[in-house]
Amino acid sequence: MDIVILAVVIAVVVLGALGGLIVGSRRKKQLPPPPPAAPDITAPPAEPHVGDEAETPREEPRRTIEEVDLPDGSAPVVVEEPPAEAPEIEIPEPTAGRLVRLRTRLSRSQNALGKGLLTLLSREHLDEDTWEEIEDTLLTADVGVQPTQELVERLRERVKVLGTRTPEELRTLLREELITLVGRDMDRVVKTEPEDRKPGIVMVVGVNGTGKTTTTGKLARVLVADGQSVVLGAADTFRAAAADQLQTWGERVGAHTVRGPEAGDPASVAFDAVKEGKEMGANVVLIDTAGRLHTKTGLMDELGKVKRVVEKHAPVDEVLLVLDATTGQNGLVQARVFSEVVDITGIVLTKLDGTAKGGIVVAVQRELGVPVKLIGLGEGADDLAPFEPEAFVDALIGE
Repeated sequence: MDIVILAVVIAVVVLGALGGLIVGSRRKKQLPPPPPAAPDITAPPAEPHVGDEAETPREEPRRTIEEVDLPDGSAPVVVEEPPAEAPEIEIPEPTAGRLVRLRTRLSRSQNALGKGLLTLLSREHLDEDTWEEIEDTLLTADVGVQPTQELVERLRERVKVLGTRTPEELRTLLREELITLVGRDMDRVVKTEPEDRKPGIVMVVGVNGTGKTTTTGKLARVLVADGQSVVLGAADTFRAAAADQLQTWGERVGAHTVRGPEAGDPASVAFDAVKEGKEMGANVVLIDTAGRLHTKTGLMDELGKVKRVVEKHAPVDEVLLVLDATTGQNGLVQARVFSEVVDITGIVLTKLDGTAKGGIVVAVQRELGVPVKLIGLGEGADDLAPFEPEAFVDALIGE
């Protein structure tokens, strides 16, 4: 009996244990997994600073995208640019006596021409070799063969009459003969004020490289300095940036510039410039023409066309030929060709400073029969001067 009771007890214990295991396993299956632990977030390191700025960045309030006003796209956002500043108008240097003020620049050619002649004439005995040296000095200065022979003949006669020659007598003698050679009585006024109408019309012609466009701009300064209003015509439509260059010159003195499209018809630009000059009541219209090579016949014909088209408004008062003084006798070839196409009324000699080519004044006047009216003596804006024979000769031979 006791054995039966013990077996029943063991069976009950075993069944209880098995029941507990089953219930425990079910509870374990029904329990949800534990939530993951939140990761530790480390603040980003602050930007390195130096000195007084070495501090940790502070949190600042920030707006959400809903709080930011965004453009609705109905109208473009206009960014106003600051207004461009108008170029400052310059007051050009007065032209009266300008050549006298620029005498030191012109006198750089003294050694070859003026002082060279004075040195030779001061020799105690003027033999044939000395006179040949005088001729060579004049020819080297581009005076030309015929003018040189005439001057030497007059000098020989006057020196023979003088007999004893003091330095002052020689200087006076040479000054008088050079002024006569240059031409004291030629009309050198640039005609810009016709009596019966306005504006005066001036064409500026010449080959590339002579400083033609620059000379046109400087001439505008000369005229403005003398109280005249100026319109510039940028008819050099073939050279890149020629119109921009001329417009810059005009803006500096308040002169209006008329220009056309690049590679456009230069005659049309010249015509429009004169038209606008008349409408504005300007005193002078300066027309800068294309500076093509004189050996190209078609381009020379085009230059003649520009003049004919302009004269549909009014006659051209001046045709100024710009020549580079350093080209010497080559400049005479250019002058000859241009004079066959348009009637040259005056010469502008540029780059005359620092050279021994002062005699080109005489040669070109003899070649064309027209006067040198303006000379350029440097790169400065006011280095273009009306030609004055006495001041020119005084600069050549010195004090």
